[in-house]
Amino acid sequence: MSKNISNYEPISLMEPMLPELSHRDQDLENLVVDLIEKASRLAAQLNPTVQKSIGSLVRSMNCYYSNLIEGHDTHPRDIERALAMDFSTQPQKRALQKEAKAHIAVQKKIDESPDNPNLVSQKYLCYLHKEFCSHLSDDMLWIADPDTKRKVEVIPGELRKETVTVGQHIPPRPENITNFLKRFEGAYRPDRLSKPRRLLAVAASHHRLLWIHPFLDGNGRVARLFSHAYLKLIGLGSSLWSVSRGFAKSVNEYRACLMAADALQTGDLDGRGNLSAQGLVDFCKYFLRTCIDQVQYMESLLNTKEFLRRVEIYCEEEIRAKRLPKGAFFLLREAWYEGQFERGRAKEITHYGQRQASTVLNAVVKKGLLISESPKGPVRLNFPLEAVERWFPNLYPMG
Repeated sequence: MSKNISNYEPISLMEPMLPELSHRDQDLENLVVDLIEKASRLAAQLNPTVQKSIGSLVRSMNCYYSNLIEGHDTHPRDIERALAMDFSTQPQKRALQKEAKAHIAVQKKIDESPDNPNLVSQKYLCYLHKEFCSHLSDDMLWIADPDTKRKVEVIPGELRKETVTVGQHIPPRPENITNFLKRFEGAYRPDRLSKPRRLLAVAASHHRLLWIHPFLDGNGRVARLFSHAYLKLIGLGSSLWSVSRGFAKSVNEYRACLMAADALQTGDLDGRGNLSAQGLVDFCKYFLRTCIDQVQYMESLLNTKEFLRRVEIYCEEEIRAKRLPKGAFFLLREAWYEGQFERGRAKEITHYGQRQASTVLNAVVKKGLLISESPKGPVRLNFPLEAVERWFPNLYPMG
């Protein structure tokens, strides 16, 4: 980082903003069609109440993988403890727990709030940054210049006032960021785009936002939260899947594709903008393939027959170990199909007497497999980490 230098940069430096759908290369168009089909099918697969429960699980997963991309490996158990306000006494681990909790809180707002049609605006991007950063520990809001070691404070929700270098890329100067964000908004406003081009805009805007690098720190997390919100806005994203898991699973390719999209145009066949058109096309293909891969992965996990078989095996093992009573599976199966059920139906569902049915229900609730908004309210599925490891294989890299 160095002292600000007044030097105008034309917004044309960021062109092209969208890849072209070409008849000579139909891969991009095929990926768009494939993702629309698969994401729509997944969204229609589950009871809305079950989707809500799975949404809480996926938010934790998304947070874990998004932070992992940044080199912050917070164990899923520590994330679960943070959500229960059980923070470590170790300063570094506590800070990472707060970072995880902040990410989940912002995504929860995205998932549960009405869609924001102005999400491509500078105001919304600053909102995401502020919401995330305002939950962090004070020591996480300072970064050091790698050369001078001078520390600079990150102000939640404020655009950077420093020049920066990100690898080999030099983002726009601070005084020009607002102009680039205006072009960003104009290019990616969903109401100005057809449905296929909206999906391309999600992919392209992910790179271009990182190219602008509007904030001193937290740009990667903001970009991934922004992409999640954009996918939801256009009706393809949901709380059932996360592209961040795919990025983290192929993090070297993710970074390489981002870098390739930073490259300058290489000749007459590489588009008419300042940046490489092929680099942007390749990044968009990677983005869409990653989305499709994660939708398919979650679809396979949420297949009713296979999911309930895993739950049944889990219950059988827990019953043998005397950690659950017989009849637990019937309650969990009912919650899967119906979304939720009244506690008084436990007798009907288990075919036990009232006393034994209540005993089974209370045991399942105590284990955290069913939860309720109130002590006597209806119960729905919950996914504590201990069950997640068995019900959702490979969701996390357990070890």
